[in-house]
Amino acid sequence: MKQLIIAAIALLAFSSQAQEGTIYPDESYVDFDRFLALANEVRDHREERMISMQEFNEMTSEKNTIILDTRSKAMYDAKHIKGAIHLCFSDFTQLNLARIIPDTNTRILIYCNNNILDDELFFPTKSLSPIEMEEIRLRSLPNGPKEFPLTMALNVPTYINLYGYGYKNVYELADLVSTRSSEIEFEGSEIIVDESRN
Repeated sequence: MKQLIIAAIALLAFSSQAQEGTIYPDESYVDFDRFLALANEVRDHREERMISMQEFNEMTSEKNTIILDTRSKAMYDAKHIKGAIHLCFSDFTQLNLARIIPDTNTRILIYCNNNILDDELFFPTKSLSPIEMEEIRLRSLPNGPKEFPLTMALNVPTYINLYGYGYKNVYELADLVSTRSSEIEFEGSEIIVDESRN
């Protein structure tokens, strides 16, 4: 019984110490101004590294190159560009990145929902009516206007964060690509294999 009382007192003492000093008013690791400064630095770097689907495909076959998908694990597991590896954007830390990409000189190819057309189920951009979808499809034609609804593309923060963590060999898919295009291939649990192709 005496040991039980001592253990209870020790536990209470530990709990009170753990609670003291755990809140630091107006202090966090969030530095919005530094993030904006980094984003401005990244702007010019990114502009020179926007690539077409053809360039994207050519680069994937070269050494020391990976495709990184930073969407949710559920969406990645269901359908992603063939060969892509996954790290959810919300899990970006220096340690997690180093675990899956140990060499900061690795060429990293990125894409997101806003690069993929004709699949709102696995590459959603926003809730669109069939009429809006058709308007976007028409706008994506070679001679069509390039005005699109504002969507918060995951590519942008992904690029900024990779660069900020020292991964500067990043290239971003610039094209809007239909899932019906022969230029792009997907894999995942929701892919239906077309046996007639074999």
